[in-house]
Amino acid sequence: MRTVHVVTHPEATHHVDRVVGGWYDSRLTAAGERAAAAVADALRSRSPGGANVEVFSSDLRRTAQTAAVIGAVLDVTPVYDERLREKSYGEAGGRPQQWLDQRFLPPPAVGDRMTHDEGIPGAETRAAFARRVYAAVDAILDSRCENQIIVTHGGTLTFVPAAWIGMPLEATGYVAFHAPSGSITELREDDFYHNRRIESLGDTRHRPAGF
Repeated sequence: MRTVHVVTHPEATHHVDRVVGGWYDSRLTAAGERAAAAVADALRSRSPGGANVEVFSSDLRRTAQTAAVIGAVLDVTPVYDERLREKSYGEAGGRPQQWLDQRFLPPPAVGDRMTHDEGIPGAETRAAFARRVYAAVDAILDSRCENQIIVTHGGTLTFVPAAWIGMPLEATGYVAFHAPSGSITELREDDFYHNRRIESLGDTRHRPAGF
């Protein structure tokens, strides 16, 4: 049985500074570092003894820090992939959240949601965002390793299980999977039917008290 654990990075400086994340290269806060250690411990307890494990991560600092902690605990060197980054918010990245809120144009309820740029110069469309995450997941699944960990971002998280279950790219205009910061989502594929399921979404039971 293949198991993929998808980790959303814990609290980062852009959260507490109330600035737009995206490709803005924020780092983990002290609380985020403690939460990353808790995630690593939880993943160690879920990993079969002696099993081969692969760790893949977005290359942004906050995810790379999280993956490094996990890798150290599991004795695995993470592979960093820019395709696992959060959505790019273009000119909004690193600016106050209020700046984005004042300019943000929500996608239409019906019609072309995939190429909508939200009114922000340089921002990724949903189509571009989904396409690169799907490509990253496809590359990860090309490996036959039965225990894999993907460290990524809250926005990116939506497209990982979507790619996992084979949702057509053109159908992702409305999909949204929510997982809190510092959470673990578990995906499983059985060896007989090769059915893929979302075993759990956004599990936070491992997080330190008060996080």
